Amino acid sequence: MVNTTDFIQRLEHLLSYYGLSASGFADKINVQRSSISHLLSGRNKPSLDFVLKVVKAFPEVNLYWLLNGKGSFPSEPKPEEPPQPKPQAPSSTPQSIVQKAVAESKKTIEKIVIFYSDGSFKAYDNK
Repeated sequence: MVNTTDFIQRLEHLLSYYGLSASGFADKINVQRSSISHLLSGRNKPSLDFVLKVVKAFPEVNLYWLLNGKGSFPSEPKPEEPPQPKPQAPSSTPQSIVQKAVAESKKTIEKIVIFYSDGSFKAYDNK
């Protein structure tokens, strides 16, 4: 269970840290301004939707810190993982396809016809 009084203190700390007014904070996380006012006054308790919007809008806010004061704020940056090399797609040029087809069979290529999008074509004879 979230202690509302402590949550309000952490929320006020966020406002101070980012230099935002309650209305500016509401606009930033896309909630009604009255909902921030009601939270800060203790009238309402924070909803899960509200908490998730805060964490999404401010990535440095640690969810566990916001909910129950455990952890740190701003959260420690996660070490960036080095980019993994992407496997390259096998080459599928017409020449490589032909070479593969020739290598896999004992047959010989007699003729290759290439059709273009404008309706024209080009024929290659193996003579």
